[in-house]
Amino acid sequence: MHPGVPGFSFIIADKQKLKACAGKARSLSLDLYDQWKTMDKDGKWRFTSPTHVVLAFEQAMRELKEEGGIPARSRRYAENGKLLRREMEKLGFKAYIPEEMQGPIITTFFYPENCKYTFAQMYAYIKSQGYAIYPGKVTEAETFRIGNIGEIYEEDIVDLIGIIREFLEARAA
Repeated sequence: MHPGVPGFSFIIADKQKLKACAGKARSLSLDLYDQWKTMDKDGKWRFTSPTHVVLAFEQAMRELKEEGGIPARSRRYAENGKLLRREMEKLGFKAYIPEEMQGPIITTFFYPENCKYTFAQMYAYIKSQGYAIYPGKVTEAETFRIGNIGEIYEEDIVDLIGIIREFLEARAA
């Protein structure tokens, strides 16, 4: 921990590249070289310290450690994604990316064929139940995305699936 900076641990930087950027910053507040020189000299921030950011980072690192580190967090994300994919497929949603290529962060789904609703309707219903999914798409195909990461656990995926099931059942009647 750097003295005078509570909760701030370290920054990995190539010192030669850092030195080479001296005087080249286009922003006074984002001048990494001058920030580094100031911290190196007296352990303080050049301007008002970003206490909220530093404390949030410290809390995030504490929670990561309590969870078991990156391997445990990665496992949770992957398990979330597999559960989400499996349960969405049961509801008739096909994943955009083949399972063997799917990463653990976001899962993209096609709209079911001949669906009797719009994404906006589904999004609004999910949001009214206290959950949110990505409101936009990143493909030309008719798709939507659901995040598998963050403060999301198995019970959250199960709850979301229940909400989507209720939405679909209300439109099938």
